[in-house]
Amino acid sequence: MSAINQAHERRPDPYPTRLPQERWLPRADRTVWSQWRPDAPLTAQQADQFDRDGFLVLKDLFSEEEVKALMAESAALRGGERNLEEDSVITEPNSDEVRTIFKLPEQSPLFNRLACDRRLAGIVSFLLGDSVYVHQSRLNYKPGFTGKEFYWHSDFETWHAEDGMPRMRAVSASLLLTDNDALNGPLMLMPGSHKHFIACAGETPEDNHKSSLKKQEVGVPSHEALKKLAGEHGIHAATGKAGTLVLFDCNTMHGSNGNITPFPRSNAFFVFNAMSNQLEEPFGAKKPRPDFLAQRGEAKAVEVVTGKLV
Repeated sequence: MSAINQAHERRPDPYPTRLPQERWLPRADRTVWSQWRPDAPLTAQQADQFDRDGFLVLKDLFSEEEVKALMAESAALRGGERNLEEDSVITEPNSDEVRTIFKLPEQSPLFNRLACDRRLAGIVSFLLGDSVYVHQSRLNYKPGFTGKEFYWHSDFETWHAEDGMPRMRAVSASLLLTDNDALNGPLMLMPGSHKHFIACAGETPEDNHKSSLKKQEVGVPSHEALKKLAGEHGIHAATGKAGTLVLFDCNTMHGSNGNITPFPRSNAFFVFNAMSNQLEEPFGAKKPRPDFLAQRGEAKAVEVVTGKLV
């Protein structure tokens, strides 16, 4: 019996959200699920840092040749050189500029290989203490001059409410495909914010994803909650050269500013979910989001591979 069919047997939800009023709830799940060992893909210090901060920035994992190949493939995907599924492409608000391309492994052999790499899937499998599958993947592109912001949010809040992800046992891996500095809208994270769950106020509109992918307005914390989180934890900008890898917990509060510099910002983004944490019916919406946003049904575990991408 699939996880979806078992939804009526689910235990009480520790993370109710989309409520009449905003609530703060304690995290009921671990952040690092494996005991560190000498052959782990992270050092003990890195594992402790991820547990404490809810994210980790790793540099120099990929060769210059690998990064150039990924950047070229990214440009080909955005430039119309690949036959992409129509619903997988999201444009900027009020513009035809590409903002996001979903379903990377399905539409690019190179990005499929990246998703299986030990430097991504192997590390995440260690953090989650389980085999993993790709819940969602996308190529994010924030063009120069006109790239819009991504407002503050916890991914888990949306995945729980609208996709039916039951527990906080997922990690996002973002590989920078352009240099990200303090000026061109880098990812910003609040270290330690993953230890609190902000249950957001308001009901989920029908087909909320159609507007939220361009500008998220539902499932976001109040200004008061964000002030409190930032006051307690601060804000860290995940900057680095192309090839830098940013790993962050599904509940870490994050967002990014708009980009009015001439320099675009791009990254390949993979969400890895534990095989034991497959989706059920949505916890805060009447129906699940489309498959290009969330892998539904029986998931296939990633087979972790080693070696160079190219």
